[in-house]
Amino acid sequence: MSAFARITQERPRPAIAAALSAGPILLAGMLGNVATIPNIAPWYESLAKPPLNPPNWVFGPAWTFLYLLMGVAFYRVLRLDPATPDRSRAIQLFAVQLVFNCGWSFAFFGANSPALGLAVILPLEALIFATIWAFSRVDRVAAWLLVPYAMWVAFATYLNVGIWMLN
Repeated sequence: MSAFARITQERPRPAIAAALSAGPILLAGMLGNVATIPNIAPWYESLAKPPLNPPNWVFGPAWTFLYLLMGVAFYRVLRLDPATPDRSRAIQLFAVQLVFNCGWSFAFFGANSPALGLAVILPLEALIFATIWAFSRVDRVAAWLLVPYAMWVAFATYLNVGIWMLN
C-alpha cells in the first residue's frame, strides 16, 4: 500500500497527523521560496504593478498565516474516521491544490513569466474552491479555515493578471 493510500485509508494518530499536515505545507512553502526569493530583485521589483499591489514585506506574513490555517484544516480532515464519506476525496484535492500552490511560484517567479503564472493560478483557485467544497462535506470548520486562502489567491490572481497586462 502506498503512503498516500495509507493516509486516505487510515486515521493517523495525532502526532502523525500533525506531521502529515505540516510536512507537505512546509515543503511547498520552502520550495516556493526557492523559486521566489532569488527573483524578487531585480526581476519582480522591475515589473509594473497594478493598483492595490502591497509592499513585498506583506507576502511573507500573509503566507505564513495562510499556511498555518491550511495546516489546521488539513489536520482536522486527516483525523476524521477513514470511513467518513468523501474524506479520501478531500485529502486528494488538498494534495493536488498544494502542488499547484507550489507550482505557481516556479511558473511566475522561477520562469519569470506572469503568463505561465496565470496558467497555474487559475486552476489553483478552482482547486481551492473544490477543496473547500470537499472539506465542507466532512468538516465545516476545516472548510472555513480555507476561505482566507481562497480570498488571498483571488487577490493574487488579480495581481497576476495586472502584472501580465502591464508588462
